[in-house]
Amino acid sequence: MKGKWAQGIAPRNFAWIIKDRLAVSERPGGYARTHRRVRRQEEIIWIREQGFTRVVSLLPSPHNLRAYDELGVKWEHFPMSKVDAPMVLAELYPAMQGWLAAGERLLVHQEELGDLVQGVMAGYLVYARLVPAPAEAISILERINQRQMGPPGRELVATAAALRG
Repeated sequence: MKGKWAQGIAPRNFAWIIKDRLAVSERPGGYARTHRRVRRQEEIIWIREQGFTRVVSLLPSPHNLRAYDELGVKWEHFPMSKVDAPMVLAELYPAMQGWLAAGERLLVHQEELGDLVQGVMAGYLVYARLVPAPAEAISILERINQRQMGPPGRELVATAAALRG
């Protein structure tokens, strides 16, 4: 049996969006001035040990990508800001749908678990037709993450609904 240290620690604000398939968290290691290298390593170990097959980073920068490589965790980088979100979502959602259909287990993160990640995930539920209405998807994400989604996140959900056609 592995020691407790070898199991790592769960990233902050970790939550399942689709049980055992799709999850979110804040950036492993924390964000901005609270980021800690040792914590990042322990959280990435936890991600690997929990069987996640791919980490999807929405960070505008390439932070953490090298650390994922060093610890043997497959990653994808979809740099996202409010300005380029519609273009990024048009690429991200089909990719996520393919990975999930292939049985992968995904963790999606941005710097912190805020409107951007919540909006992207609620939007995915609408895009993938797992939830019929944007308002319902927003409500689901707010309950899961125990935080209200602001206008930027709600705009992303509307964008996803438009992408779905």
